[in-house]
Amino acid sequence: MLTERQLEIVLAVVYEYIKTGEPVGSRTLAKRYLRGRSAATIRNEMADLEEMDFLYQPHTSAGRLPTPKAFRVYVDAILRRQRNPGEEYKYWVQELKKKRDDLESALRYATKLLGDLTKCVGVAAVGPADEAVLQKVEFVKVAERTALLIVILKGGLLHHKVIQLPQDMDQEILDELSHRITTVASGKPWRKVRDALLQYVLHGLQSYAENCKAALKEVDILLLKDSYHLFTGGKYNILSVPDFADLSRLQVIMTLLEEESSIVELVQKFSPDRGLSVMIGKEDPAFPIEDCSVIMASNVKDGKKTVLGLIGPVRMDYEHSISVLETILGGISTDVEEEGDK
Repeated sequence: MLTERQLEIVLAVVYEYIKTGEPVGSRTLAKRYLRGRSAATIRNEMADLEEMDFLYQPHTSAGRLPTPKAFRVYVDAILRRQRNPGEEYKYWVQELKKKRDDLESALRYATKLLGDLTKCVGVAAVGPADEAVLQKVEFVKVAERTALLIVILKGGLLHHKVIQLPQDMDQEILDELSHRITTVASGKPWRKVRDALLQYVLHGLQSYAENCKAALKEVDILLLKDSYHLFTGGKYNILSVPDFADLSRLQVIMTLLEEESSIVELVQKFSPDRGLSVMIGKEDPAFPIEDCSVIMASNVKDGKKTVLGLIGPVRMDYEHSISVLETILGGISTDVEEEGDK
């Protein structure tokens, strides 16, 4: 448990480090943030905080740097405060509101804004608010052994992909396959019907058994793994971040950003049902990049979950980034606007 003075020191060290990127010394804290406290007193407290894993010293005689544990204290302090949309973003919010009727266009624009305003990587996604509930499935023949799979979910969210089938099928047979899947699965959570579907689908279509199995597998992948439409913006902002000057670090994060499935996993794992969450550095051992933080905010409306996020260095400007993220989400979300107008 931190004392009030220790908390002041942790917050000051994180704030100064975010500004400068340099180790922070006791004299700096005494002059800029903790006036009336001697450098010697602050130095002793910093030594204790180092033992408590809030600070560390990169080398002897240097100042201290904050650990992810210290960043967590700092971020939690920001999240506890009342936050108001920044006046400087009014123009961008108005532009987003104009695009709300076309959600995908709004999200593409939002990721560009997020990247430009924070110098981090902007992420946006839209997916089902709850477990995927299927409304309709269609297979449309586009070539020999090739079909376009169209899946419409409850709430009107549409997914599609071109799939390959083991054998050729006429459109009439594809229509029958579409009908059988829709009959059983429509209006039900996909996870609850997927295992029971195969026997029903195969009834009368035994000669196309391999195609039926392949088609159901593709629907499964689309609903359970590819259920989010994903957008990113500002990927190359990372190139200008000093924290990623090391080539090996840069390669790791650029690889992550190029793999859409990895970004979708981040969205699924770190986005709350509503509100905002922050994952800092090594807090989640499964997160592949220890030098990055992720901020996710989301809103749910009409069966759709809209997610906005930022991926950036652990030393990102959290206060600014959180304010930008919430403001832009407010520009997209009708719910947020209406609540503010009341």
